[in-house]
Amino acid sequence: MLIRPLAATAALCLFAASATFAQAAEKPTDPQIAHIAYTAGEIDIEAAKLALKKTQNKDVRDFADDMVRDHEAVNKQALDLVKKLKVKPEDNATSKSLVASAKEERAKLAKLKGAAFDKAYIDNEVAYHKQVNGALETVLIPSASNAELKSLLETGLKVFQGHEQHAEHVAAALK
Repeated sequence: MLIRPLAATAALCLFAASATFAQAAEKPTDPQIAHIAYTAGEIDIEAAKLALKKTQNKDVRDFADDMVRDHEAVNKQALDLVKKLKVKPEDNATSKSLVASAKEERAKLAKLKGAAFDKAYIDNEVAYHKQVNGALETVLIPSASNAELKSLLETGLKVFQGHEQHAEHVAAALK
């Protein structure tokens, strides 16, 4: 029964990151926010690409295709914005933690096949999007100083809330 631990790993990682920010005396800077947001998108792209290699399920494949398309588009907008603003995204403890946890999660997912993979991947996507959306709402958007960055994060949040709903729909169909 790897499904619950797999979903919990991503959820705990982002929960810990948002809890750390909520408790910290200083809010994250715009360069740190940009790096965290970009990193979270890249993690989802990599997970989706793994799903596209492994799944035979049309609903899972369609969801993964959406993740690649949408997260690549938002990350491109983010890169364009940081170039325009001449801001260098700043690596930080949160983005490093996200990368480490994602690497571990992908390794677990890579060992699964068929319906077990599909369920674990989608359950992880539900948990991951809940945590990313929560971090966007409670930490990243309120902490962003630059209006254009804040606007991009708000637009991303709307897209990612749709991803969460889509993942929940697919998860319900897989049960």
